Amino acid sequence: MSQDVTPQVFEGLERLCVPKGGDGIVAAPAFPGIERIEAKFSGNAFEPHRHDTYALGVTLKGVQTFSYRGERRFSMPGQVIVLHPDEVHDGGAGTDDGLRYRILYLEPSLLAECLEAEKLGLPFVDQPVISDAVLADVLLGALTDLDGELDELFVDDFLIRIADGLVRHAKALRRLPASLAWNQARCARDYLEAHATRTVRSGELESVTGLDRFTLSRHFRAAFATSPHRYLLMRRLQQARTMIGEGGELSDVAFATGFADQSHLNRHFKKAYGMTPGQWAALRRGFQPGRSFAR
Repeated sequence: MSQDVTPQVFEGLERLCVPKGGDGIVAAPAFPGIERIEAKFSGNAFEPHRHDTYALGVTLKGVQTFSYRGERRFSMPGQVIVLHPDEVHDGGAGTDDGLRYRILYLEPSLLAECLEAEKLGLPFVDQPVISDAVLADVLLGALTDLDGELDELFVDDFLIRIADGLVRHAKALRRLPASLAWNQARCARDYLEAHATRTVRSGELESVTGLDRFTLSRHFRAAFATSPHRYLLMRRLQQARTMIGEGGELSDVAFATGFADQSHLNRHFKKAYGMTPGQWAALRRGFQPGRSFAR
């Protein structure tokens, strides 16, 4: 069943120099609200988990399989994967030939702001595996050069095209509330990001936004598809994952990112990413030798 990608939409990807032997993950330079990785796996890679971002990827080689919304799904080379925030899923290779894919994690707020002018809420695509060469081409525009940083002007256009693609596949479009408190929601988000490594109290957010905690929670979820609590937790885990990728000791990482201890970090990391921090570190090391991406 496994096959290499061949259509024109993937022209150039076959020139990438991929490390041989073993599983691994390589992460691209971060852009605010966007993370990009390439993964190479055999067997089951991720246990059930969920994150607070959209996960938008393209299968490059092999069969990508995962459980999502009560069904087992399969993605072939060239197909697009769309996973929504807070949806539990696992993941791995569907055959003994292994799996290679590229994926980006997109904060819902970027899409929400992109669709705000049309008064549309976040699109929900009920089919997580899509055959759409146009959308795949858009995604690969950001995923082909993982050594390079994303340009701000490129991202502006990229987000519009991603939003258009997701809206095209959405079965139903949700309208935004007539009076969504964008400024207060953004203010709360910025405060959480600035204080991500410590406990933030509800009263603090009430003070900086002028909204009571329950009203703020409703508006925050409408804007960012998650709660303030989970947003704060995921920012800690995002920082932890970056530090682990840079070779940080797990105990030091746990302390620096506001977790009580290493076991506390381990529990939340596994729930969010489907693997332990130690497994993540090993996979990052697995893709480092010989890393080279064609320009």
